[in-house]
Amino acid sequence: MPTRRTFLQVGGLALGGLTLPGLLRARAQSPAATRKRSVILVWLAGGPSHIDMYDLKPNAPAEVRGEFRPIPTNVTGIQIGEHLPRQAAIMDKFSVVRSVTHTQAGHGMGSQWMQTGYPVTIEVNDNIHPSTGSVVARLKGPNDPGLPAYVNLPRQVSFGKAAYLGAAFNPFSPDANPNDAAFQVRNMRLPGRVDATRLDRRRQLLQDLDTTRRDIDLRGDLDGLDTFYRDALDMVTSPKAQRAFDISREAPRLRDRYGRNDLGQSCLLARRLVEAGVTFVTVQAGGGWDTHGNNFAELKRRLLPQYDAGVASLIEDLHDRGLSDDVLVMSLGEFGRTPKINKDAGRDHWPGAMSVLYAGGGLKTGQAIGTTNALAEYPTSKPFTPGCALATMYHAVGVDHRHTFYDDAQRPLNVLPEGEPIRDLVG
Repeated sequence: MPTRRTFLQVGGLALGGLTLPGLLRARAQSPAATRKRSVILVWLAGGPSHIDMYDLKPNAPAEVRGEFRPIPTNVTGIQIGEHLPRQAAIMDKFSVVRSVTHTQAGHGMGSQWMQTGYPVTIEVNDNIHPSTGSVVARLKGPNDPGLPAYVNLPRQVSFGKAAYLGAAFNPFSPDANPNDAAFQVRNMRLPGRVDATRLDRRRQLLQDLDTTRRDIDLRGDLDGLDTFYRDALDMVTSPKAQRAFDISREAPRLRDRYGRNDLGQSCLLARRLVEAGVTFVTVQAGGGWDTHGNNFAELKRRLLPQYDAGVASLIEDLHDRGLSDDVLVMSLGEFGRTPKINKDAGRDHWPGAMSVLYAGGGLKTGQAIGTTNALAEYPTSKPFTPGCALATMYHAVGVDHRHTFYDDAQRPLNVLPEGEPIRDLVG
């Protein structure tokens, strides 16, 4: 009888150290979709400054309004920040909800709420509830069985895990920067020491293990060493999967348009993946949005130009390829920033108001939904909770946000504890 250590070794060796097998479990456990929709979530980790991006207050006192000015968009009556000119030129292709609000000012608490829909009462550094991507992976599976359902780019995103749904629905991540000239997806190729002969031996080992007991429980990490390991072995050598992750196939001019940085190239790679059959991709938007100091310099020099180019190019590219109705692009962080500028020329954490961008996915575009007060502190019309923001996404991708899961203690938990899709977006 193989020992527990043997099972652990096989779990690592079966794919030469790969992490894909569990993700493929979604293929067999998801209902058939009536329409193959997908989501690209651009995660602005740290908390983007809503008052400097989508909800500027030019008539506020200088210590609130800051250095930036609003500019007109191509939708009459809607203005956004001057450092988002490419997005301003395509406002008709997306909508911004300016009135999302919650009460958690900690990064962990705010991230948990905005990525799962569930508030927590203590600061945390890992998922207590499943991330949106994991929920979609569990209920929808991949749009193409040769690809993972859920991917994080360029690396695993904090609070992007599956929690009690099990490790099978954690994201696959290349853990490499697609902007690097030598970009390779670590988990999509065999290590140099694993040749075809050794790979065949590992396939045979898995077949032999089919006759052994499968009662080891590691929250889904091994979960039976069943057919999904063999499927993942097939993915390693699948031209389809390798082609989807091969960003070098894109024209240099298009890559330039997205921006030659980790955010821009991750947005482009995300488009390749959803086009190939991945259902949910979360893109980490470069990091650095926690602008306690030098807020305006950081935004103006790096954060906003890269974000503007990456997101605008993604929306345009999907539209040009006829994919905009089938792919939802959503951009948000864990909270907004304080309206009042601090002594370090920065803005601090502010959950009272934040802006969320939506494009495609069959939603209504060309709108600025909701308002905040004169200092961008709190909503004055159409306040929406994190649950509303996420219910809108689930609606677009065809997931019932009232669906019930059971956690490790067998307690029934809905996908979302509260919230309904935003009517201005879904009709």
